[in-house]
Amino acid sequence: MYDGYCNLCSSSVRWIVRNDRKKRFTYIPLQDDRARSLLQDLPDHSGNEKGIDSVVLITGKRAYFRSTAALHVASRLRFPWPVLSVFFLVPAPVRNWVYDLVARNRKRWFGERTTCYLP
Repeated sequence: MYDGYCNLCSSSVRWIVRNDRKKRFTYIPLQDDRARSLLQDLPDHSGNEKGIDSVVLITGKRAYFRSTAALHVASRLRFPWPVLSVFFLVPAPVRNWVYDLVARNRKRWFGERTTCYLP
């Protein structure tokens, strides 16, 4: 799940689609009713309104948020992106501090769409 109005998020999804050769991922904007329904039953690990400022990866019965979700996505893409898994060695609070810095400023730095991006 991703913020469909955020240019950085939408561009990231387009990039993941191109690098996901095995088509492992499906994409739902956080603004979609399906996302709200899925998030409703998950604990809020994002520190925000049910993950609305966080990328969310759901695999089976597990949900990952923020930097952990991004690293799990990278680990499932074609080489060389799984190499980024080395950042799992960085403690989550440190990774998420950087993630949150970008998340707080992403629309100011990268802009915002007027329509929700759907891949």
